[in-house]
Amino acid sequence: MTTFELPVDNAVADRRDELQALLTRQRQAFSEGGPPELKVRQTRIDRLLALVLDNTDAFVDAMGADFGTRSRAATLFTELVGMMPVIEHTRSHVAQWMKTTQLMRPARMFGLKARVGPTPLGVVGVIGPWNFPLNLVVLPATAAFAAGNRVMIKMSEITPRTAALMAQLAPNYFDPTELAVVTGGRDVAAAFATLPFDHLFFTGSPDVGALVQQAAAQNLVPVTLELGGKNPVVVAPDADIDRAAARIASARMVNGGQVCVCPDYVLVPEDRLPAFVDNARRELRRMFPSILANADYCSSVNEPNFDRVLALLDDARTKGASVEPIAPQHESLPDRKSRKIAPTIVRGISDDMRIAKEEIFGPVLVVMGYPTVQDAINYINDRPAPWSPTGTAPTGTTSNTSSAAPVAAEWPAMTLLPK
Repeated sequence: MTTFELPVDNAVADRRDELQALLTRQRQAFSEGGPPELKVRQTRIDRLLALVLDNTDAFVDAMGADFGTRSRAATLFTELVGMMPVIEHTRSHVAQWMKTTQLMRPARMFGLKARVGPTPLGVVGVIGPWNFPLNLVVLPATAAFAAGNRVMIKMSEITPRTAALMAQLAPNYFDPTELAVVTGGRDVAAAFATLPFDHLFFTGSPDVGALVQQAAAQNLVPVTLELGGKNPVVVAPDADIDRAAARIASARMVNGGQVCVCPDYVLVPEDRLPAFVDNARRELRRMFPSILANADYCSSVNEPNFDRVLALLDDARTKGASVEPIAPQHESLPDRKSRKIAPTIVRGISDDMRIAKEEIFGPVLVVMGYPTVQDAINYINDRPAPWSPTGTAPTGTTSNTSSAAPVAAEWPAMTLLPK
């Protein structure tokens, strides 16, 4: 049974009716109130930010408990501090975005007038992910409020403490006809995706995103999908190999590798591959002299994800890849109790391995050599397009941007990290 195939039972039917009733109340309130004025939109954004800032410690604690082990400082920065500039930017531009645009100005002399006015849609649904369970529901909700909409949020069931806290706090700041927070398992998520929203926003994997789109299509609901994928890094021939390896290894380990913009695999010039691996190994050992007792080393979010990453490694190892855990001495990893997996470098993969096709979403970095830059380009182009929520494509790390010109030309949105 896929995530959005609903079992037919009374509990699911009752919950679907409950969600539909909530949507109906929000839509009725939207119709009665009409498009909200600027002050109303900004006030809703302010209250959403207040919900987060007033309860920062509680949210950090909840997310730490959901993950098992997660750096408090990293959680504070990625989940809370990181969203503030985005919210402030959105709030400060609402007035500009509400303005009507005059069209066909030359035609006015003939008595013709045309204008385009931004109009709220109504009720926007947001289905949040588990890897950043607060940030990635608050920011879409902020955008929806800026556009004059009401919002229903389905929190991820994989981070239940964070979800429960958000649901508990929201009524202290919002009437449920403005913002409603929904919790529950996959059956609730499936029912949520089938509601006739005016727009639906989903963050998650491409596989589940396809199911969300199918469910929304039943009601012709427009969908925004913020998806992950296998993000490559191309190390240019003239790169500073020490710096490139250190940066890439560090980026791979953000949130325990459970980030959709983390580098998934690295393409390195063949003659520089040993040096890259040596430096990446050295950097990972420097970053994590201990893991089991390290409160800043992020665990896999739950046992199924822990097992999924280990299965990818076992499959690669069985089929001939070199799988090298970078574990501290005298520590036995992986550790099921803490759900911690050592940083792992994988080399020698082939297309028949699952790790070559599936997004890893864990502390594992695949490293491959390439003969020429064109070979690296061809390897990436022969696979599904690299995708990240920010729209970035492959990342080239180089000391001379001209050497990465063929890669940059292939993907204009790529990020270059100069020496």
